[in-house]
Amino acid sequence: MTAQKTKTKPVEQPQNLLLLWVPRVLLLIAICAVLDSIKHRWYVFDPTELNELAQAAIASNPNNTAGMIQHIVTNLTSTYPTNKIKLNVDASEWVFNNAGGAMGAMYIIHASITEYLIIFGTPLGTEGHTGLHTADDYFNILVGEQWAFLPGALEMERYTPGMVHFLPRGTAKQYKMHEGCFALEYARGWIPLMLPFGFADTITSTLDPITLYHTVRVTGREMLRNLLIGKI
Repeated sequence: MTAQKTKTKPVEQPQNLLLLWVPRVLLLIAICAVLDSIKHRWYVFDPTELNELAQAAIASNPNNTAGMIQHIVTNLTSTYPTNKIKLNVDASEWVFNNAGGAMGAMYIIHASITEYLIIFGTPLGTEGHTGLHTADDYFNILVGEQWAFLPGALEMERYTPGMVHFLPRGTAKQYKMHEGCFALEYARGWIPLMLPFGFADTITSTLDPITLYHTVRVTGREMLRNLLIGKI
């Protein structure tokens, strides 16, 4: 019997691999750059108007966090038509959020590819790392105080009800929310790229699959609802 000869697949040379992948990577970078330059076309919310809404909610519902939240949701649903943006009006749909060492709870009012709007806070107080994100973040204090600082700062930043803590994308801080602090948080940019930061503590520390499930369920549902009407 003669031994069967087996054909061996030729090993691709490093030069061939470079010729194959470099154009693809450059094309991907170019596409991302173009999308990043036009992402503002899909924004619906205005940071200044949201801050004015937060201030109005505080003024009309002093010492009543639930009333502030209801004021915000009622205003948003009457301002934005359902064919332009989808909002989650179920104010009982709260989930824990562990991120950057801090813990609180959030109610997701809106989530899409380029924007999210949530109520975030805790009656107990917490502190941690803001995360380093691909979106600008506007943290409108409703109740309590938030403190923050950048490396090298010798004095803290202090934010009280009605103020907005603006965190530009690519910026990270340490922050602390005092006992009984809640805020209306608005982020605009590439929201899916923020999700790993929001999931990391659950996967590596708290090991809370129920919270992870509900976070993914609500976020995914709201993003899909908005995509179905063309809101990116």
